Amino acid sequence: MAQEQKKPRDPQDHGDHEASHHDDVAVAEAEAHNVEPGPLPEDARPDDPEALRAEVAELKDRLLRALADAENIRKRADRDRRDAEQYGITRFARDLLPVHDNFERAMKVVTDETRAVAGPLLEGIELTQKELVGALAKHGIRKIAPEKGERFDPKLHQAMFEAPVPGTKAGDIIEVMGEGFTIGERLLRPAQVGVSAGGPAAPAPKAEDETAADGDGKGA
Repeated sequence: MAQEQKKPRDPQDHGDHEASHHDDVAVAEAEAHNVEPGPLPEDARPDDPEALRAEVAELKDRLLRALADAENIRKRADRDRRDAEQYGITRFARDLLPVHDNFERAMKVVTDETRAVAGPLLEGIELTQKELVGALAKHGIRKIAPEKGERFDPKLHQAMFEAPVPGTKAGDIIEVMGEGFTIGERLLRPAQVGVSAGGPAAPAPKAEDETAADGDGKGA
């Protein structure tokens, strides 16, 4: 029987075999290093009811705190906006007060003779003063006009002097030197006033021996 002739090996087949062997080795090594994790502890399992309740409670607390913070920020922003609208002109209003004071001084020195000579001019000054006061009131700026006999209020008045006055009590206003103003709920300028320190002290009664001595002297 004729010896069977061996077929020469194709170099390409040899390369494919070696590549396949290398792939098998790589897969085996990867499987050897890929160790499956063990079971989770009982308290760390995602299906634990107590853990889920605790997580829900924590998330709810965080949500409520975030909502409260957002509400506080909204209220603070709204309050700041209102304050800016109402008190944003404080400095400008304070600069206008001397103009009002000058109108007041001018009208206080007007006499009947002056009004007879310059009546239309004085009417124009009075009208301008009223418009100024109206414009101030439109923006929440109002007068503090105390009268004599009222009680001194340190929140609205500034005491320029103190003096004893008969027929008054300590703390009574005895003179108004300048009007004050408020803006909104804040004091823009206090009214300047004089305050009574009370009536003069009553004379001390004479002692009995002095009275008796006076009587004896008269009798002699």
